[in-house]
Amino acid sequence: MVEHRMVDVNGIRLHIAEQGSGPLVVLLHGFPESWHSWQHQFGPLADAGFRVVAPDQRGYGRSDHPENVDAYTILHLVGDVVGLIHALGEEKAYVVGHDWGAPVAWHTALLRPDVVLGVAGLSVPPPFRGTQPPLAAMAKRFDGRFYWNYFSRPGVADAEFAKDPRTTLRKIFYWGSGDSPDAGAGKQPLVDPERGWLATMPDAEVLPDWFTEEDLDTLTESFAKGFTGALNWYRNLDRNWELTAPWQGAVVTPPALYVYGDRDVVPAFPGTPELIAKLPDLMPNLWRAPLKLTGCGHWTQQERPHEVNEALIDFLHA
Repeated sequence: MVEHRMVDVNGIRLHIAEQGSGPLVVLLHGFPESWHSWQHQFGPLADAGFRVVAPDQRGYGRSDHPENVDAYTILHLVGDVVGLIHALGEEKAYVVGHDWGAPVAWHTALLRPDVVLGVAGLSVPPPFRGTQPPLAAMAKRFDGRFYWNYFSRPGVADAEFAKDPRTTLRKIFYWGSGDSPDAGAGKQPLVDPERGWLATMPDAEVLPDWFTEEDLDTLTESFAKGFTGALNWYRNLDRNWELTAPWQGAVVTPPALYVYGDRDVVPAFPGTPELIAKLPDLMPNLWRAPLKLTGCGHWTQQERPHEVNEALIDFLHA
């Protein structure tokens, strides 16, 4: 059974879900998610001989939501992972992340390879620091309409999403899934600054089989404190670019796995398809070529739990 508790890490309290015993595997969710996005991984990974822990990351769910925007930099997020590993009585762990959790996992492996036994990222590929701050680059490329730039405006997306959290989450999950009619169309997530992000999103009359009404209820409850903590991650994108300058040109060295869906919008971001194609040459310890899941959208481990679990278990055992 999955057990829940609070853990003190770096001056904040993190809610964690935990199951199994053995080598530690830390599962890091993305936006707008919670520990629950890994529900299909707990049993199989625990049965395979691992201790599985999924936190609500800072700003999410039952974990603390620091008020200061500056408390959500990539260094804080990596610090939470390293601190959590040590708070759980371990020196090293496998780290797996999806969506925003993937950059946190990749950067944990990049900044603290001594702590990471292996790293896996779903949807978002490994970080290779660009020549420009990301928010500035996307603002220039898409005239300020890219969703990162919309999210970075204080209080704006916060208010839009908080009007009806359940509808917000239902729309975002359907829009990003492989079941959406626009999935895999190569369209960039652009926002009408006057109407907001949700206005043009399709809304499913019936949820996909992999995302039940009960799942939506649980996810909605996890955003009872609002969306500001989660959105503050995006407000640090340019700051993260500044803070990671010392690692310009560095690569992730622990054993690594990358998995993505062919109907996921993120791998179609500008420059990302070219990066994915080059990963086997760029990553010295990439365990296998990037695994592309046919028909899978953005919510990788939820849409394709069997394939993801099989890939993760093979990787962790190897």
